[in-house]
Amino acid sequence: MTEILKHLSRFILIGLLQIFLFSRIELGWGIHLMIYPIFIFLLPITIAPFYLMLLAFGMGIMIDITTHTYGIHASAATFIAYLRPFLLKYFAPRDGYESGNETNFFVMGSRWFIFAFGTFLFLHHAWFFLIEQFKLNDLLYVVQKIILSLPLTFVLCLFFQFIFVRKPLDR
Repeated sequence: MTEILKHLSRFILIGLLQIFLFSRIELGWGIHLMIYPIFIFLLPITIAPFYLMLLAFGMGIMIDITTHTYGIHASAATFIAYLRPFLLKYFAPRDGYESGNETNFFVMGSRWFIFAFGTFLFLHHAWFFLIEQFKLNDLLYVVQKIILSLPLTFVLCLFFQFIFVRKPLDR
C-alpha cells in the first residue's frame, strides 16, 4: 500500500509541478522544460505494460488538458511508456534487475542512469517536438529544440530525485 501511495503522490506532485510551474516558464529558443518523463521512468520495473501505458497516458492527458496542447504530451508519454520495457531490457545490468528496485539514480548508479534516462528522455523529446512541428522542413528547428531542452530537463529530473527520492539504506 505504501508503494501505491508513493507513486500516487509522485504522480500528483510531478503533474502539478509540470502544469503550474514548468509549462509556464518561457526560456526562449524553443526550450521546453518537461519533468513528467521522470515519473514514468521511476515506476517499478515489474509494472504491467498496460498499467504503465495507462499511467503515462493519464499523466500526459492531464497536462494536455490544462495547458491546451491537444494530445502532444499524452502521445509522447504513451510512446515512451511503450518503449520503456525495451529500454530497460537493453540497459539491464549483467546480473539483471533486483525485484522491488526502482530505476533511480541512487539504486542503479550514475553511469547507468545517465545513459538509460538520457536515452529515454531523448526519445521523449524527439517524439514530442516532431509531433509538435509536424513538418520535416523545420527539422533543424526540431533538432535545436531537442538539443537545448534535453540537458535542462535532465538536470531538473536529476534535481527532483535528489530532493524527493529516498536514498537506499546500506545493508
